[in-house]
Amino acid sequence: MLNRATIDRVVAAALEEDAPWGDLTSEYLIVETASARADLVARERGVFSGGEVFAAAFRLTDPRIEVQLVVEDGEWFEPGAVLAVVTGPARGVLTAERVGLNFVQRMSGTATLTGQYVAEVVHTKARIADTRKTTPGLRAFERKAVRDGGGRNHRHSLSDAVMAKDNHLAVLTRSAIDGGWVATLTDALRAAKNRLPHTAHVEVEVDRLEQIEPVLAAGIGTIMLDNFSLDELRAGVAQVAGRATVEASGGVSLETVRAIAETGVDVISVGALTHSARALDLGLDVRIDAP
Repeated sequence: MLNRATIDRVVAAALEEDAPWGDLTSEYLIVETASARADLVARERGVFSGGEVFAAAFRLTDPRIEVQLVVEDGEWFEPGAVLAVVTGPARGVLTAERVGLNFVQRMSGTATLTGQYVAEVVHTKARIADTRKTTPGLRAFERKAVRDGGGRNHRHSLSDAVMAKDNHLAVLTRSAIDGGWVATLTDALRAAKNRLPHTAHVEVEVDRLEQIEPVLAAGIGTIMLDNFSLDELRAGVAQVAGRATVEASGGVSLETVRAIAETGVDVISVGALTHSARALDLGLDVRIDAP
């Protein structure tokens, strides 16, 4: 999902946004022949993510700049660790600094938060997954960061799988009843499934225990238990009894995720991984060599 073409397209747009007509400060204060070395240094503990994205910011600014990644994506690091070394023409290093940092700080922040969630449920079978609550245009970057933190990706887009939430079900059942062609939720879901390719996965969200059996009867592959209490989650898992994958969603935080995982659910989707992760504190310490 995150290939070089995607990285270059997004990073190039960020560089153009940041220096649409060049970097006046670097061009007027730094002599053209000056070179620089800059160390990407961790100010706090975390999980590294976005090394290729960070390097692209410098490569696209000036192909003479070299970036050596000291740690790999997915590695934990401690405060003071050097994560990458940048060398090359000083003007280009200074021009690309902020864009490179913006990406690597945010991706590492998401990876670190994901790693914290994963650590809370490691003793269970539950998998931590992201959601579509991503920054528009940056989904592939944020989803990569989730994987670097040990999490899993949910469907990448609306085109990847069927996921019927409460609003979908309301329209589906009302339309079916008004059309006079089905009478139950099970029938409506079966009819919808029959129109899908056989390879398409279907997930249905329920918000009360009474909806589980009608959904299971339609042969649905994944059931999302939305905003269920812990007791309701345990009851839901027992009711499904392995007939479908059980996903828990809603009310998930670092304080609650362990207890949710211990109810026996298979997947816990966490919107906070991408919409609430803070940027990690990483710095670029620059040394300028004389011309």
